[in-house]
Amino acid sequence: MSVTRTGEPAAEADPRRWWGLVVIALAQLMVVLDATIVNIALPSAQQELGISNGNRQWVITAYTLAFGGLLLLGGRVADLVGRKRTFVIGLVGFAAASALGGAATSSGMLFGARALQGAFAAVLAPSALSLLTTTFTDPRERGKAFGVYGALAGSGSAIGFIVGGLLTEYLDWRWCLYVNVPIAVVAVFGAVSLLHDRRDTTGARLDVPGVILGCGGLVAIVYGFSEAESRGWTDSLVLAMFAGGIVLLAAFVWWQARAPRPLLPLHIIKDRNRAGCFLTMGLATIGLFGLFLFLTYYLQGILGYSPVKTGLGFLPLTVAIIIGSTQISARLLQHVPPRALMVPGMLLASGGMLLLTRITVESEYASEVLPALIMLGLGMGLTFMPVFATATAGIAPQDSGVTSATVNTSQQVGGSIGTALLNTIATTSTTTYVAAHLTNPADRARVIAEGTVHGYTVAIWWATGIMLLAALAAGLMVTAKAPKHLTPSTTPTPEPASRRNVTP
Repeated sequence: MSVTRTGEPAAEADPRRWWGLVVIALAQLMVVLDATIVNIALPSAQQELGISNGNRQWVITAYTLAFGGLLLLGGRVADLVGRKRTFVIGLVGFAAASALGGAATSSGMLFGARALQGAFAAVLAPSALSLLTTTFTDPRERGKAFGVYGALAGSGSAIGFIVGGLLTEYLDWRWCLYVNVPIAVVAVFGAVSLLHDRRDTTGARLDVPGVILGCGGLVAIVYGFSEAESRGWTDSLVLAMFAGGIVLLAAFVWWQARAPRPLLPLHIIKDRNRAGCFLTMGLATIGLFGLFLFLTYYLQGILGYSPVKTGLGFLPLTVAIIIGSTQISARLLQHVPPRALMVPGMLLASGGMLLLTRITVESEYASEVLPALIMLGLGMGLTFMPVFATATAGIAPQDSGVTSATVNTSQQVGGSIGTALLNTIATTSTTTYVAAHLTNPADRARVIAEGTVHGYTVAIWWATGIMLLAALAAGLMVTAKAPKHLTPSTTPTPEPASRRNVTP
């Protein structure tokens, strides 16, 4: 039996840990793909339930708003109640909310079900990641496990488009929600029999003021970005949400420095490597989620693809992310520093975005879209896996849930900001283009189509720049070394916050 450097016996590896990874992966896939699976089904749901054009965004926003705003709370609940218990509660609640949404008879019922899904996802996602962190302690195995997790985190949204297209075209839009029920049932049985929790909650209490300030600030900002899409950036409600959110988050940081048991211990975000990972993840997903929106409408509205064909159009992106995460990052992270993967990954992804700025109304998928998706997918795969592994490495057990939640929060908030910000840029650019070029009413359809694609390309230029910023953040802030010299018997125990400079 191996021992740690402190002389204590090292925990034996769980012989069923890889089956446990399957369970965790199932839950993570379900949570991530639900952010996009209803996109392609939205026109059908809108028509059947009589949802107005102004309110249809809430089918998407209700989920991301609850998810992004409540993640920190969900992460701390996982630390206090127990990760396995919270994981199972999240699965059961997510399945129930999905069934409620699938049976919706009104727009309000559907919006409420989507918000419930987001709330339970906020409980489920951090407990899944923290269970992964505590299950795989060997550096080499951690690399493989986080490769799988990173692949799902990056490709789950694209998989959502494929599954959503298939279910909408061949069954019914409601199955985009019902499909979560059997997945959750399988995951619950697997979790009960395969997963083990290492609880360390001595003296832990829930930081109620921190919950109110932190979650309130995040909800206000995410809500402000979601409303900016329809109201405009200078609308009084949007500005009030931004201002209120900033004030609440500033008060949250002030309180966390003084709280006896903070919701988010500040040493987690003060660590240079983690802060770099959080920033890189947020910037990367701003560009990625914006692209999902544009490419969906481009393939269906401009190239005339069916829902299924549109979903399959994202398949190369999904495959490339999986290859980048499991076959490249997972193999190299033991030998190179994380930023040696993250920086090239973001540069490759921004190169893919740059190719997409060349699309026109006559573009061919095979020659102009496909190469860009492959580059983007490989870049994201190279980036996401080391981000998750580095951000969660070396964390004390009692903080693993909230650290995992912070990674997920940066992803969800980045996605919400990206969708609203880039969509507003695209819409404004389209309006300007059409106003300048529509001189003959007979050319209206052509000019609108060209203006729409022009708006997409302008927004994609912005996304390219944002991904270059992500590369810069990773290069300057993530200084962790390669973990190739660590073994299960020499894995260091977490140091005090004052001396902590974590490497994976």
